[in-house]
This record gives sequence, C-alpha cells and structure tokens, in this order.
Amino acid sequence: MASIADGQQFNADTLSNQVIGIAMDIGLHDSGMHQHNKGQLLYAPMGCISITLDGMQSVLPPTRAAWIPAGVMHCAQMRNVVAYRSLYFSADLASLLPISMCIVEVNTLLQALIERMAFWDWNKPEVDQANTLALFCEELALAPLQQLHLPLPRDPRLQKWLKSLTRGDLPPQKLNLLQAEIGASGKTISRLFSRETGMPYQAWRQQWRLLNAIERLADGQRISTVAFDLDFASDSAFISFFRQHTGSTPAKYFNDKTRSHDEMRTI
Repeated sequence: MASIADGQQFNADTLSNQVIGIAMDIGLHDSGMHQHNKGQLLYAPMGCISITLDGMQSVLPPTRAAWIPAGVMHCAQMRNVVAYRSLYFSADLASLLPISMCIVEVNTLLQALIERMAFWDWNKPEVDQANTLALFCEELALAPLQQLHLPLPRDPRLQKWLKSLTRGDLPPQKLNLLQAEIGASGKTISRLFSRETGMPYQAWRQQWRLLNAIERLADGQRISTVAFDLDFASDSAFISFFRQHTGSTPAKYFNDKTRSHDEMRTI
C-alpha cells in the first residue's frame, strides 16, 4: 500500500524496504518538529507545503522539493488540500543521495519519477526498484538548488513575535512598531536580524512576503486578496514585486506549475 488516508498512522522507520513512498491528499495539517531515521524527499505536485528546518523556513510550490537527510529535525505545515508525496530512503542508500538538507527544482522527469515511486507497494522487490531508483538519484543530483527560503532569527526575544506571523500577522514596515512587543530598541532589533539571518530587516520582510504570497496563491487565493493582505499599494505593485523576485508574473508562475502536473499525470 502506498496511498494513505489523511489522519492514518504511518511510520516509515518501521518499514524495511530501501525506498518507501506515500501519496495522499491532505488538508489542514501541522506535523510538529520531528525527525526520521531515513532520508526523506518531500514534495507537493499540487498545493504548497510550508517547511521549517535547520533554522530556516521555506515553501514548496509544485516545482520545488525538499531533501531532508536522516536525523534532521523538521516541521511540515499545510493549510489547504495538498497532493502530498513523500519518499523515504534507507541508510544503505546514503552514498547515492545528498549529504545535506537542500531545496531543489523539480523538472518534469523528476516529477514523474517521484509520482511513480510514491505509489510503489511497500513490499515491492528491491530488484524491481533498481532502474527507477538509479534514474531518480541521477536526476536529484543534477537538480538545480533553490534559495526560496527565509532564515529565522534565534534570539529568544523574537520567538513570540515569530509565532504570531504563523497566525497571519504581517511583519511591520517600521521596526519601532516592534519595540514594545519585543522589549528592545529598533537599532537592537536591526542588529539581531543582520547578525542572525544575514539579511537586513527590510530584506527579510520582503522575503517573508514573497514566501507567504507563493503559499497563498498556491492555495487558490486571488491576486487582489494576496496583494491587500500583504500590504501592497495595488495589484500591479504586487505583480511587479513578484516578477522581480521570481522572474515571472503570478499567473504564469502557477499556470506553468499546473500544466506541468497535468502533463505528468498522463505519463
């Protein structure tokens, strides 16, 4: 069995095959921080996953996947129905797979391989997995690395405020609006962001808005709603911002992703 129902208990570490795949449609979900004894590839051909790991937050729209080595703490969150795919790899395959955590671009071939492996029976003979597994490892090694992530400051004074952002609050444009809440001056907060994230606060805020916009758009929200909620002056200002950071308009960005998924389903 590879396709499982939302809420069904599952633990890949209890299964012995070299590759274990799962596929499911999942709604509102928060995995909590956890780790596996197996390496994991996490991917959503439709929808968007928000993932937190190794001091950073990232989003996985339909052409991004996360490689998570064994033992790395991580948390995956979904707000809407997502076509969820996850592949788990035993320790004896470690030499064929990335050593460190990374976010990679998923092309049509890698997408098709993930889809096929996600639906493998959990007792599929390893000899029958070999050719597909070899091609998957080759494609994963060649996949371009992506920087669609947001480094998270670790200072204890900022943790309560960071949690409020997961509930939908918007990072303020001016740092002095955070002074009373955090108990530090604007200059101190600015230094904390530069030191702990490697980014000035304003650049960090822009990256936060980009990731949040991608997640909202992947959930099916209208451009006008996203632009308003993320404090853009107009729809055109938001579209210009999105194009500047991704190289395409929101419509093209997500239409390409949907078309790629539809084409992959016919393979």
